[in-house]
Amino acid sequence: MAHAPSHGTAGPAAPKTTFFLVMILVSALLATLAGLWLLWPAGTDVPDRVPARAEGTSFVDVTVAGLADPATGAVPVELADGTTSRMQSPGPSVPLEPGDRITAVDISQVSQPGIDPLVFLDFQRELPIALLAVAYALVVLLVARWRGLAAMAGLGLAFVVLLGFTMPALLAGQNAFGVALVTSSLIMFVTLYLAHGLSARTSTALLGTLVGLALTAGIAAWAARAAQITGTTDEASAFLPSSAPGADLRGIALCGIVLAGMGVLNDVTITQASAVWELRGVAPTATRAELFTSAMRIGRDHIASTVYTIAFAYVGAALPLLMMVWLVDQSPATALTSGEIAEEVVRTLVGSIGLVLAIPVTTAIATLTVPGPTAEPADGPGLEPSSDPELMAPVSEAWAAEARTPGS
Repeated sequence: MAHAPSHGTAGPAAPKTTFFLVMILVSALLATLAGLWLLWPAGTDVPDRVPARAEGTSFVDVTVAGLADPATGAVPVELADGTTSRMQSPGPSVPLEPGDRITAVDISQVSQPGIDPLVFLDFQRELPIALLAVAYALVVLLVARWRGLAAMAGLGLAFVVLLGFTMPALLAGQNAFGVALVTSSLIMFVTLYLAHGLSARTSTALLGTLVGLALTAGIAAWAARAAQITGTTDEASAFLPSSAPGADLRGIALCGIVLAGMGVLNDVTITQASAVWELRGVAPTATRAELFTSAMRIGRDHIASTVYTIAFAYVGAALPLLMMVWLVDQSPATALTSGEIAEEVVRTLVGSIGLVLAIPVTTAIATLTVPGPTAEPADGPGLEPSSDPELMAPVSEAWAAEARTPGS
């Protein structure tokens, strides 16, 4: 009795394919670790951290007790021990209301008599941010369960890499291109395997991600030179040279462009690898060419949505800057190529190019890695990309065939 093809996920890759995949990834990992060892900064090369407060001052937690005095501008505040004091108003751009919890700087030991002893530093945001973080963790755990927990663990380790290696290496003046590649490669090895498990599918996505990162880094290096991205257009450019003389601002901008593309690349490559495996599960007789064509339909949809996702993410993050540029009477071309915006435009374009190139690369790797067809597709219900415009039509046909088959 003939049966319709099974509808599960495709089985493991062939042993020879798995061997070659492992050899390539092990080589990449060894190269990453070698780069980590070569680029690890010496302790003497990393600049000392700058004190957060001037000598003779201290931080105090206060609560705004009333509105600012119209005559003097002083804001009445209450200290933790219940006593009251005065804080210099931060100005109309930072509106304060009674009950606001503030971190202020006590300058009473170094200021002239008659000067308000406290200076506004910042709002206290620990509690709302902690609540958001807890809510985020709970939502991830409830929906994604153990995989979500593993993903958050991978995110934590990624920040360990950034804080423990990337930032000290850049501050010490190490080669920014190499730092970007080592950082992104190491983070992808950790996060992908933690979040998605050790499998041929994950390894395929990882290999596609590494290729995409290499392409992104190469394009970013050219674009940074061609577009004269100097990394000197924000406030950090005025602070870093004096505090970290060895830091290369242009190289830091290049590294930022590469790191900005990591998350999106990870997203699309794991999606494409999963799509190929699932398509093989529902159409075991489809040829590899048919799998590639069908998976690329998913990839094209992903490209269309992710490209404008990257652009909108930048618009949301830089909205005040864009509004300021809009107020200046100049042409759109001049505005988009000005120093304030050019770096972000290049970052967005380079990341998008790397994303688009990574999708066919990952899809091709996945179609070569996934198990081959189980039978000749001429008489079977394999994928028909040329005649059927709907991606999931083979799935529906297979389900209907099984439903019509007695005893299935």
